[in-house]
Amino acid sequence: MAGVSIFKDVPLVLTDHVFYVNQNYNEDTDPRKVNLGIGAYRDNDGKPMVLPVVANVEKRLAEEIAAKTLNHEYLTIDGLRAFCDAAGKLLLGDDSPAIAGNRVCSAQAISGTGSLRLGMEFLKKFYSSEVVYVSKPTWGNHKKMLIATGYKAENIKEYRYFANATKSLDFNGMVGDLENAPENSVILLHACAHNPTGVDPNKEQWKKIAEIMKRRKLFPLMDIAYQGFVSGDPDEDAWAVRHFVKEGFELIVGQSFAKNFGLYNERAGNLCVVTTDNDTAERIRSQLRAIIRPMWSKSAQSWGSYCGNYT
Repeated sequence: MAGVSIFKDVPLVLTDHVFYVNQNYNEDTDPRKVNLGIGAYRDNDGKPMVLPVVANVEKRLAEEIAAKTLNHEYLTIDGLRAFCDAAGKLLLGDDSPAIAGNRVCSAQAISGTGSLRLGMEFLKKFYSSEVVYVSKPTWGNHKKMLIATGYKAENIKEYRYFANATKSLDFNGMVGDLENAPENSVILLHACAHNPTGVDPNKEQWKKIAEIMKRRKLFPLMDIAYQGFVSGDPDEDAWAVRHFVKEGFELIVGQSFAKNFGLYNERAGNLCVVTTDNDTAERIRSQLRAIIRPMWSKSAQSWGSYCGNYT
């Protein structure tokens, strides 16, 4: 008989509320049940929809596996370069001045959470301020990741974002909080499809946000997990990111392809860093590799690792 565990005092952590709802859904036998928990684009049977482009790529991958032509060798620490380059072009545009100027570096990451966590780790290590602002409300995982990265809870601030009374953007409140944020603060922005409200600034409001942040020397850390889901046009949904680049910002963007490619369990993501010159970009790339190596060692080597070959 086993004795008393040395881990007997480890407390139980309750399941994350989003996944708890999903667990209850899976256990419910009522045929009328509807899943309003984890956001996924579903078919009429309630299953995540497999997009035709994804089905086509998976078929081609299977054919290459059968023909023994698919390379399963380890990737470089920062992932598949073709994937990272394609992700950067999707985000910044084929005609991006940052890409043309060779001042962008990217690293394949474990979906949106992994890409943002990688960006947070880099900022915690190399950026001058440890004050981070998130929207009120924001995605429930943002604060958890910041704390896990080492940011102190008292340094994680909120900027006003959603007006409950009108169910709309509290733009004046947001502007006021950005104006009063300490210089060099990191501002975590949702590039499109704000989670959880779904309310986004319009282009004129984004211009004002960028103007304030540039003048106040605030650093943009951007989360884009739904590119293409707002307008149906990936270029339109990336407008805010591209405007910040046009305005000369250095910035970090965490990309997820869970939603817009329906790759929920493949964990395909990318961290994109726009900086001032190629030398700086390469030094940042080297530091991202150094962070990745002891964290997850390699990027996810599933569907996302190969999709750069088919873009």
